[in-house]
Amino acid sequence: MDYVGQIIRPPSEANSIILQVTVGCSHNKCTFCGAYKEKRFSIKEFSTIAADLDFAARYCQRQHKLFLADGDALIIPYPRLLTIFQEIREKLPWVRRISLYASARSIRSKSVEQLQQLKALGLDRVYLGLESGCDNVLKDVTKGESTANMIAAAKIVNSAGLFLSITVLLGLAGLSGSREHAVKSAEALNLMQPRQIAALTYMPLANTSLGKQFLAGDFVLPGPEDILVELQTLVEHIETAAQFHANHASNYLPITGRLPRDRHKIIAAIEQAQSDTRQLVPESLRRL
Repeated sequence: MDYVGQIIRPPSEANSIILQVTVGCSHNKCTFCGAYKEKRFSIKEFSTIAADLDFAARYCQRQHKLFLADGDALIIPYPRLLTIFQEIREKLPWVRRISLYASARSIRSKSVEQLQQLKALGLDRVYLGLESGCDNVLKDVTKGESTANMIAAAKIVNSAGLFLSITVLLGLAGLSGSREHAVKSAEALNLMQPRQIAALTYMPLANTSLGKQFLAGDFVLPGPEDILVELQTLVEHIETAAQFHANHASNYLPITGRLPRDRHKIIAAIEQAQSDTRQLVPESLRRL
């Protein structure tokens, strides 16, 4: 398989065939994200993609899921994207689920009907990074989107009948904005109605603008106890029905459950960790 640079994928795609159809991220301006800083965005040549599919057809017959990398594969113009999906269906007929990262902008560039056509060819899951439901936080981190635009994108995905997974980044608003970040993120999630919510915890990276602000003392990062409070506030305000995961390697307290059904159980686990911080993942073991 032809891979350019480091490949990033969601934890739930661990056993998927990874087909890199774009290099980097089409936006690549978020001040907190260092995943694609060393890559210049481009769409791969179809001949390269086709060769990778030939490889997968020969060696990946036991894998029934496929993930389209890198960041924001949905930004590919629809006719070209349709051809890729048709090629996947033809060469890998045993693949039951195709997933990808998408930005709100790339989602809005596609119609519900176009997404439904891709669904008919195997598209099942769309991963969207909300990061925060606060417009001021989104502006500060140069996300390039408003909360309203993110909600609009989510409604397109839902209307197409696709599985929507949304990521929220704990700690992104710093210590002073922690509560507002949690409450407004929950409010946005309630309107977006994802089927899965993933809460990660922000970790400063030296190759990012926000990471440099942190090192300079201009960004105050919430401590572990503060993150637990933020997590609890988020859980308390989420009303939409969704699978909830806060078990990423960046998190201090691995949690998973179904909201709102498991709200009390999740909050009890958080409160127990607040009274006994030995349950928290040590800093040395946290990873992005």
